[in-house]
Amino acid sequence: MNDALIGIDVGGTYTDGVLFSGGSVLNSVKHRTDEDDLKGTLLLVLDDLLTHREAKDIRRIVLSTTLVTNLLATGRGERTALILLPGKGLPYSAYNISPDTYFLKGWIDFRGRQIEAPDPEEMEDALKKIHGSGIERVAIAGKFSNRNDSHEKALKKMAQDLYPHMDVCTSNEISGRLNFPRRAVTCYYTAMTIREWNRFADEMEAAIHARAPHCELHILKADGGTTTLEASRKRPCETVFSGPAASTMGTLALSREELNAVSIDIGGTTSDISLLIEGKPLYASRGALIAGHLTHINSFAVSSIALGGDSTVHVRDGKLEISPMRLGPAACFGGEAPTVTDAFNVMNGLGLGDPGASQAALNTVAAGLQISLDGLVRSIADQVIEKLERNIENMFRLWEDEPAYKVWEVVNKRKFNLHQVIGIGAAAPAIVPMLAERMKVPHFLHRYSPVANALGATVARPTLAVEVHVDTGRETYSGSPGGLSGKVNKRNYQLKDAEELAQSCLKQACADRGLGDYADDAEIYSEEQFNVIRGWEQEGKLFDIGIQISPGFIHEFKGVEN
Repeated sequence: MNDALIGIDVGGTYTDGVLFSGGSVLNSVKHRTDEDDLKGTLLLVLDDLLTHREAKDIRRIVLSTTLVTNLLATGRGERTALILLPGKGLPYSAYNISPDTYFLKGWIDFRGRQIEAPDPEEMEDALKKIHGSGIERVAIAGKFSNRNDSHEKALKKMAQDLYPHMDVCTSNEISGRLNFPRRAVTCYYTAMTIREWNRFADEMEAAIHARAPHCELHILKADGGTTTLEASRKRPCETVFSGPAASTMGTLALSREELNAVSIDIGGTTSDISLLIEGKPLYASRGALIAGHLTHINSFAVSSIALGGDSTVHVRDGKLEISPMRLGPAACFGGEAPTVTDAFNVMNGLGLGDPGASQAALNTVAAGLQISLDGLVRSIADQVIEKLERNIENMFRLWEDEPAYKVWEVVNKRKFNLHQVIGIGAAAPAIVPMLAERMKVPHFLHRYSPVANALGATVARPTLAVEVHVDTGRETYSGSPGGLSGKVNKRNYQLKDAEELAQSCLKQACADRGLGDYADDAEIYSEEQFNVIRGWEQEGKLFDIGIQISPGFIHEFKGVEN
């Protein structure tokens, strides 16, 4: 038998799991998510999967978890200080990131040269104030620290020497990319969540290895790729939005056609929308947006709507209203309030749970509106479909600003035309056909649509992007992932040398993260070369190379039967 693979996706309402081997889904399970015990929910799903008679020789388990997303979205992250060394440029008021922000001297220019040294007394004073405020987490970010991070390192060493209990993150450890504000934000959210993530990682590693001691343990990232649990410990924010990423990868796993399509994952709490252009997912070119701030986290371009199967239905000011709030399960599953699921349960005769409970709960709403039960459920369905269609149209307007979308229209010399709506999630079979009919396009559903997120996590391959900046005048290179740096030989350095360096750096980064099997799948996605002129002579050259293992599937995945 082939080695088995497991994927588990934690959603806001349900946690799904899939056992996959030999090109087939051997088992799938679904349990309600306990937000107060994500570990317990994950292990409940895992134990169910492991009871299958062929669940042996588990080679890899991939988890998609909402832990970091929930911490940031609910504001439950610990109070975190942000120390910035911004040099000259934007006014301090432009850095509206943390209420506990400290601005210090110290200035590195774009080539990594020190223009102004930090002030040790000022550094120590800032750390004393942070400590005196009871803050135990600190993010440090200096402009152009990705070219020279000596100021960040000096400040981190001082913090660790003075206050060893503090969690200290520096921006160049997290991301070696340009755009100082985004790097600072990414570092700030990392410092805020790293302690909780590592506690969760410790618990999951111990619990899972007790059940499957020799398997690899991976985490699904926002870009639809996986990374090892160990590698995620330094960069927990890469796991944000892994739920929408799982739905996108699940869509790709089920529908292998090269079509222009909208994928909609209708869960209990939210509906996630993503776009496929000729079968490839659209990226958020500016990075993931977290709490109104752009970051250096690679992510699909997705949108979440506060509308799902558990959205409640009630009367307000004499009118029908579908609330974005989730008060519990549908009435047919023992909930106290009627929901969207109850309406489709009655209208389409789905036979979910106790259909009589759906009817009884909805009859109360119908009486308040003085309409028939049939009229009520149709009104609910119309509102749901109208809201989904409106949000998809709004997303198309936002997507038009994405470079990949514009390039497609330029290359193909025509406007983007939608070919298909793809349904994901347990509620998709009831809702997506009506939505597609309204949008006048075909729809696609698969028998594994209800657990597509878990399937997407199961068969996703690792991803990793490396960006290398070479400055032959200073005989140095630096880049992302954070901390990437070294020396180069200035003599006759050419673009092909920079490409080979980038490939070597990616292979080393893959080896460091235990992802070596996919290093040969990497491709260069950007390259630039500039001459540096001082006076009348060329001082050197600058090269910028981007190379990546892009999102896709593990080598052995060839699709699933419909």
